[in-house]
Amino acid sequence: MQALVSVAQADGDMIRAIRIGKVLIVFLHKSPLILVAVSRLDEATPQIQIQLTYLYNQVVSILTSKQLHQIYEKRRNYDLRRLLAGSERLLTTLANSLEDDPSFLLAAVKCLPLANGVRETISQTIVQYTTKLKDVVFAILIAENQLVTLVRMRKCFMHPMDLHILLNLIHASESLKTGESWTPICLPRFDSSGFVHAHVSYLTDDCEACLILLTVDRDSFFVLSEAKQKIVERLRRQNCLDALNNAMKTNWPTMDSIGIPQIRHFIYKSRPIAQFTMPRLPLPYASETEGKNELRRLFCGYSKLQGRIHAHSRPLRLLYWTGDKENLMGWMTSTFELYVTFDPLTKKYVAIEGVEKLLKWVRKEEEKLFIIESSTF
Repeated sequence: MQALVSVAQADGDMIRAIRIGKVLIVFLHKSPLILVAVSRLDEATPQIQIQLTYLYNQVVSILTSKQLHQIYEKRRNYDLRRLLAGSERLLTTLANSLEDDPSFLLAAVKCLPLANGVRETISQTIVQYTTKLKDVVFAILIAENQLVTLVRMRKCFMHPMDLHILLNLIHASESLKTGESWTPICLPRFDSSGFVHAHVSYLTDDCEACLILLTVDRDSFFVLSEAKQKIVERLRRQNCLDALNNAMKTNWPTMDSIGIPQIRHFIYKSRPIAQFTMPRLPLPYASETEGKNELRRLFCGYSKLQGRIHAHSRPLRLLYWTGDKENLMGWMTSTFELYVTFDPLTKKYVAIEGVEKLLKWVRKEEEKLFIIESSTF
């Protein structure tokens, strides 16, 4: 691979992709690394490059870009696996998630559906006990790989890619459930040259929501531990822990609760805030026997729509695709992206009627589905 890339560079060019039949080989140049992916899923080159970018960011989150460059300035043929030893689970979990988690495709985060009043109480409780703490930059509450709230220091912003790195850390590390953890982590879009320090802990034994407090002060573990205890005590008094547990158990929304029979499934992304929502997967995508294959086919369909809508040449705003097992529709405006699945016999006009009803439902439930404005301290 290195020789192939070097030949192209010698001619003043750069290899982006090679297609051999149904196989697509994609290259991503992130100095000092070259990442390569091989795909048979009929994905677009830019989509695979995004996946490679996530894997690169995961490496940077462990080492920082500064350390990477220093290593290869001294030894161009250094075997990076030595420094990544012990982090294989993070990379494996991320690679598996890239196949069937639409958050990476959309560059967006899924929020836990929650009553706006409850979410606001949780946010203000976190603000109350972190606002006076020196050097805390972010406080994030996560439940079942979904965002509950994000509180940030003024003028500091959390990019979705950085948030995905944190979500992957929680998802891949069962050991975090056993107590309070203190770990350095680099957030590549926030500052790729250095670490922040993360105090990670689950709220209580009876509420499996995970609180992440991020600071630039490496010596503030005990201060953040005390703040976490105060946050939990107040959330319990305000009955927020019960509300979180109920939200995690209900798996709302479902297509039955939304009540639009012609729609099987959908993904709605709010573009200004980079957040998305989708209902619980129905049959056949949730089948215990065929669910995995059906789900992969569904997300491959969404991926094709997304790739066509975002194509560099001749991008589309609206696309309706018919298939043997389902029909799919993709629609992008300045404020949202929408991908919808219909029964294969659904007529276009019936699909449009269903989408109009769906958009009305999203507007009605918007405050419950999304975090419209993050709290600051």
